[in-house]
Amino acid sequence: MSRSPRQARSVARLAAVQALYQMEISGAGVDAIVREFSQHRFDRDLEGERLAEADEAFFAEILRGVVTDRPAVDAAISRRLAAGWRLDRIDATARAIIRCAVYEMTGTPHTPAEIAIDEYVEVAKSFFGEGAETSFVNGVLDGIARDDRAA
Repeated sequence: MSRSPRQARSVARLAAVQALYQMEISGAGVDAIVREFSQHRFDRDLEGERLAEADEAFFAEILRGVVTDRPAVDAAISRRLAAGWRLDRIDATARAIIRCAVYEMTGTPHTPAEIAIDEYVEVAKSFFGEGAETSFVNGVLDGIARDDRAA
């Protein structure tokens, strides 16, 4: 099933969140995870259904960018957390979503904040529904976008 470039990027974003979570839980390195997703997860059938195509280069770019820029990404997130709240207290999936979004909003190439926020709030909904976690992700990303505009 052929997908538009935008849909392929959306699938890449979702996969990047999953991969970042997997890296955190397993301790695997970025190259191993990129290779695993490329060889075993993208462009495959699952129970007879063709999975959506992903922009694999964009996926790898996000994942490598988050890893490379993690100190700056985490600093931007930490500035938006409540006083005394540490990044490691955030749910691991929500943390992965926020890190990917922040990298896209502040990294190279730059994704406009409105697009990144919209895309990653949709990713959050796929994991958490319309609940508090999704609202939290949206609030943190909106705050980081305001910080970035003010800088």
